[in-house]
Amino acid sequence: MYTITTSMNNLIRCMNHYRTEQLAPLELKSCHAGYLLEICACPGITQEQLSRRIYANKSNVARQLAVLEESGYVLRQPGEADRRVMRVYPTEKALAALPRIQAIMDGWESVVAAGLSEEERGRLTALLEEMTRRAAALLEERQDGKTE
Repeated sequence: MYTITTSMNNLIRCMNHYRTEQLAPLELKSCHAGYLLEICACPGITQEQLSRRIYANKSNVARQLAVLEESGYVLRQPGEADRRVMRVYPTEKALAALPRIQAIMDGWESVVAAGLSEEERGRLTALLEEMTRRAAALLEERQDGKTE
């Protein structure tokens, strides 16, 4: 049976292949685009906040930030109030790459949404946002249950 989840997984896999190919000249992988977009939009974001915003577990965030730091895209610094909190900042290299990353993201969306009317795009976006909201609420609910 072909389900919504199967369709979304296949679309995401295709997107990851495309983005990894397009980002290769920047020595980045598909997952790095989301990290850098968030970090550039919110300089000083904590690793915890980043983890929640991109729906990635903390260990994956720490691993990918180490890769981005090693390749010169981000800086991690301890927080002033709490030295255990790591804040993440984009470097000049990240800010310089941002327009290219955004163009890759926009290009992908243009290709996969080609042929959809503005109304269809709006409806699809609204439906996906609602599904994401429900999924995030479920995750939050489950995480809250683990800590009690």
